[in-house]
Amino acid sequence: MAASGWPISRIVPLAQDRHIANPSSIGDDRIKRNTATRSTFWWRQVAVYGVLLALGTALLQLLDYRWLARAHSTELYLLIVAGAFLALGLVIGARVLGSSPLARSARNPAAQATLGISEREMAVLREIAAGHSNKQIARNLGISPNTVKTHIARLFEKLGASRRTDALARARELGLIG
Repeated sequence: MAASGWPISRIVPLAQDRHIANPSSIGDDRIKRNTATRSTFWWRQVAVYGVLLALGTALLQLLDYRWLARAHSTELYLLIVAGAFLALGLVIGARVLGSSPLARSARNPAAQATLGISEREMAVLREIAAGHSNKQIARNLGISPNTVKTHIARLFEKLGASRRTDALARARELGLIG
């Protein structure tokens, strides 16, 4: 007999029953496990279905492309050739119309010859007038930035200027640039 007055044989099953007797906790665990299993299974089904759908779509696209390539091969070749000619025309047009020879030549060749300004220095002077930095001038003319600095120093010396703005003002006075 226990202290509570209940026989021990009766208390132990009750304790075991209490452990099991909370059916809500056991049921929750089973429900959670079942739910987790179902959600995992559901995602696997969706993933497999998605992969199969993607493969089917890719196969249909491949078949459609082959049909298009066979049925309209001449048009595709013509389209490619037309695109190549368009690109070639754009490149030639940009080179021909991009800069006119009049803009490159000095407006006052006598002043250029008198001061001894070379064609490259004139190109640098035009780039300065366009407001480009030394790096941009170097990039546009295909020379190094140090060479640009050298041309600018010589231009300053020949034009009697100490800054870019002075050089541009003097070049405009002499009619070297517009």
